[in-house]
This record gives sequence, structure tokens and C-alpha cells, in this order.
Amino acid sequence: MDIYLLCALIPALPLLGFVINGIGFKRVPNALIAPIAVGASLGAFVCSLLLFQQFAGKVQVLSYFDWITIGSFNIAFSFQIDQLSLLMLMVITGVGTLIHLYSVGYMGHDEGYGKFMAFLNLFMFSMLILVLGGNYVMMFIGWEGVGLCSFLLIGFWNTNKDYNYAARKAFVMNRIGDLGFLLGIFLIITYFGSTEYDAVFSKAGTIFKTGDTAVVAITLLLFVGAMGKSAQLPLYTWLPDAMAGPTPVSALIHAATMVTAGIYMVIRSNVLFTLSPMTLDVVVIVGLTTALLAASIGIFQNDIKKVLAYSTVSQLGYMFVGLGVMAYSSAMFHVMTHAFFKALLFLGAGSVIHAIHNEQDVRNMGGLRKYMPITFLTFLIGTIAIAGIPPFAGFFSKDEIMAHAFQYSPIVWGLALIGSTMTSFYMFRLLILTFYGTFRGTKEQAHHLHESPLVITLPLIALAILSMVGGFIGIPHIFMKDAHWLEEFMKPLFVETMKINEHFGHVHLSSTQEFGLMGASVLMALAAMVFAIFSFGVNKRVPKPDAQMTGLPKLIYNKYYIDELYDGLIAKPVLSLSVFLYQIGEGIVDFFVNSAGNFVKMLSDLFRRMQTGSIGFYVLAMVVGMVMLLAVNFLLGVNFFKVGS
Repeated sequence: MDIYLLCALIPALPLLGFVINGIGFKRVPNALIAPIAVGASLGAFVCSLLLFQQFAGKVQVLSYFDWITIGSFNIAFSFQIDQLSLLMLMVITGVGTLIHLYSVGYMGHDEGYGKFMAFLNLFMFSMLILVLGGNYVMMFIGWEGVGLCSFLLIGFWNTNKDYNYAARKAFVMNRIGDLGFLLGIFLIITYFGSTEYDAVFSKAGTIFKTGDTAVVAITLLLFVGAMGKSAQLPLYTWLPDAMAGPTPVSALIHAATMVTAGIYMVIRSNVLFTLSPMTLDVVVIVGLTTALLAASIGIFQNDIKKVLAYSTVSQLGYMFVGLGVMAYSSAMFHVMTHAFFKALLFLGAGSVIHAIHNEQDVRNMGGLRKYMPITFLTFLIGTIAIAGIPPFAGFFSKDEIMAHAFQYSPIVWGLALIGSTMTSFYMFRLLILTFYGTFRGTKEQAHHLHESPLVITLPLIALAILSMVGGFIGIPHIFMKDAHWLEEFMKPLFVETMKINEHFGHVHLSSTQEFGLMGASVLMALAAMVFAIFSFGVNKRVPKPDAQMTGLPKLIYNKYYIDELYDGLIAKPVLSLSVFLYQIGEGIVDFFVNSAGNFVKMLSDLFRRMQTGSIGFYVLAMVVGMVMLLAVNFLLGVNFFKVGS
């Protein structure tokens, strides 16, 4: 198949699914909604596989038409096919298709089922445009598209005011980050005269020297955009609240689409970021701080989806640590493995919620492994994977980032190790409270406990398999030389970066050090697992009711009151200022504007009365006017009748 057609079909199929189900969601029969939506997603996945198979290792820019032309400045509607875009295509369409299939069972009885599936297709289309785009403007179009889709899907159940607030919060906080991203693009245009990746990255090393103010400004602004999309401090609070949307939305946002956009953008812009060591240091600090903060909050959360949400924020922090230490391929590795086990965990949580009639508080769960064996087993696999216990996927990607972090700074590695230990603890805490012990819900819930249908459990099984074997695409060199397929595959993406920094990509650690770092990481994860099992399994401890929390647990449970801090320092002052300005506008500006209008209206009313239609009156008025002009001419010496010079 022609590569232009094949590449165009990848985003076009989900867009077509959106159009059909979106326009006809009240008319398309329910039996056709799933084939259309899932078929569009699956078709995009098949096309991605074919594109991956045809890829010969050389970057291809497919320009379809000139989109914006201003003098010599041109922005083409173009797609770029390279190692990074292909990997992202596989993750988005592969994991996305499983989430679409899951949604058929999860949302099939919802009155907005057709609209929901249409929005999922639109979400996938937007993310595909983001990663396929051959320039920063194309990326920005997809960037804004996923922001819109998150708003539509987080607030999908829009009769609930809290859900609408969560959707608005996500939209507004992302607009803050998007402003930084847009300003970064403007600076790129200013210095490069183009937004095309090839033009920007090939010239970057000649236009800028390492650490130049301009490249620092560009990368910091781009990173502000990444902070918003990928939920990093201080723009992270929207992501936990995004749990207001249906569970498949959470899985899609956290695993395959929106939050990975910031990571993708930094990897795509690796040349610019490598030229700015200061920005990379900022990325490390922000990522590490976010990882630790979110992990600590996750320890005390009792909403099954909120625990996973803070887990995502924390894992994204690790990815940014990897980016900050220039371990770009390692960060991409963790994006992929995280997509597998985080989609699995969210969909597993949705299976639990589905079984116990929308209950999300783990204090009202327990003992579910007897009733939901498939959900339990797959959730267990996801938990082991995210905890970083070998040989599951999370171990390989997380420890690769940790090795680079140790080379950057042992302090950074030590703090990251604390965060990963907390991750293991709160995930096994979640597993035990949900699936072990006795059921703590109502008798009505207990009566209806059952395993989810095949359309829900099948995606769980597929993702569980990926969570087990996904890490083997990046086997460490100390285990098997030249077995790190992903690193070798992505190496051409960093040719310009290697010219700028000759030490890029090298981990100068001995085998003893690497084994020691891995051993320490695994031992800490296992210790946290044992502590969680002892606390919540053996001792059967259940978290206290909210009203009984005091001290530090209460502080952390309430997320350090950061939302309240933002509300007091930013939201309320801005709202008060807007009310004040509104009052000024209404009391002063409107007064003068309305007075001018009323004056003109009064004059028009007066002059209207002079239009009587009587010729005699008009003649009299002319005579009176002439007399008045003559009088003024005589008294003031002003000649109104002088003509010419």
C-alpha cells in the first residue's frame, strides 16, 4: 500500500468513526456503535503495524499540501515517520484499541454510549495527529485536540456539577501550560524561520551554543507546556480530579494519550534540550519533586482510582527525571511499559467498580479475589509490574532510568529510590484492601458480586501479558549484550544530540554497580510489599474514616491542601479582581457609554419631531436659519457666505 495513503488512514479512520457515531449517536443502532468505533481504532492499529513493517530506518516526511504560507514562511500539512512516531503509534493504537473494546462492555448500557465512543475515537485521532505531525504547528493542533477531548470526556456525565468542575479545571490548567508551549513555538519561528523538525534540529547546533539564553528560553517554555499536559508541579492537580470521567477515559488519558504528550514532545525536541543543561536540571528537579510528592499522597488515598491517578503523576515524574538526565530512550521505554500496566490497573479498577455498583472506596471492598479471579490475577500482575519487581515490565524501564539518575547524582538516585519504594507500598496496599480479607461492602453489593464479562476481561488479559513480557524489548547489557532492542532502534533519533554531547547515552557504571543498584531497588520494593502485606493483610488493618484522621495522615490525605492553597492564592484573588473590574465596567464605563447613547437618542428624538412633512414649515425654517446666519455675520464679523479666496 502507498505510504502516503497508509499514513493518512491511521488518523482518518478514528476521525471517520467519530463523525459517524458523533453525528448519528441518537440514530445509529447500539449494535453498530461498537463495530464502528472499535473497528476504526483496530483499523488504525493494523495500518500502524503495516507502516512499522515497511519502515526501512530512514526518516520520511510526507507533505500533503501547503497549509499556511506567508511570504517565504511556509507551514506544511505533513506527517513524519521515524522511530519515535512509530513507537507512539503502536502504543496509542494498540492500547487504545483494547480500551475501546473494554468500553463496549463498560459503557454499553449508558444512554450516551454512542457519543462516548465517538469521543474516544476523537481522542485517538487528536493524539495521532500530535505524534504524526511533521512540525511543531501540527503537534500543537493535536496538543489542543487532546485537551478538548479530555474536557469532553472528563465531564461526560455532565449532570454532575463536580464532574463539570473537574473538566473545567483540566481545561484551564492545560491552557496555562499551552500558553508556554505556544510562546516556545513563536521563539522557534523567530530564530529558525521554520517549525519543521528537520529544519529546526539540523540548524540548532550551528545557531546556538550550549547554554545560550535563547535556547534556554525556548526549552523552558516548551517544558511549561509539558508540565501542563503531563501533570507536573505546579500544574498537576487536574489529573487526580480527572477521575470524574468514566474509567475507560482514565485509562486512555493515563496510559495511551494525553499525559504522554509532554514526554513525547521533549524526546522529539531532544536536540534543543541537550543544548540547554540548565533546562535539563530544571526538568530533573521538577520531575523528582513531583514523583515524591505524588507517591506520598498515594499512600493515604482510599479511592481506588485516585490511588492510580497519583501513581501516574509519580511515574510521569520518573519519566521526566529520565529526560532530565538525557536518558531519552529510557524515558520512552518507561512510557511504553507504563502504558501497559497502567491501562491494566485502571481497567482492572473499572472492573471492580462495575462489579460493586460504582463503589470506589477501598474501605468498602475486600475479598474480591474469590468472586473476580481474572480481575484479581491481572491486577496482581499490574501491581508487580509497577512496583518494579523482575521480570515484569516496570523493572526494566524504571531501573534503566535509575541507573542514569545514579550517574547524574547519587542523591537523585536515592530520592528516586524512596519514591519507588513508596510506589510498591501503596500499590500492594491497594491490592490487599481490594482483593483480600472479607468483603466490607453492603449485603446488596455482596449479593451481586461477579466476574466481569469477556469483553471487559479480554483486554485485561492482553494487557497483563504485555505487562509481563513488555520489558524484554530493553534487556540490560549486563544480562545480554546487544539485546536492548529499543535503544538500538531509537539511536538514529539522537544523531544531532550525539554531535552536541559526546557523552550522551553512555552509562559509565561497572557491572558490580549496576547489579548493586538493581538489587537495592528490588529489595526496597520487596520490603515495601512485605510491609503492606503485614499491615493490611496479616493485621487486617483498614484505613480510618475521614473524620477520624489527624496529624500528618490527615495532611497527606488532603493532598497537603495544595488545591486549597491554589484557591486562596490564585483563584479567589483573580475572581475578586474580576468582580471589581466588572463593577467598574458596569458602574463607570457603562454609565458613560449609555449616557452617550441616551444623548444621541434624545437629539434624534428632538430632530425627528422637526420632520413634519409641511412645506410651509420647511420654508419658514429656511428663512429663520438665513436670518440667524446674517445676524451672526453682522455681530461677529464671520462671513458664512464668502465663496473662493
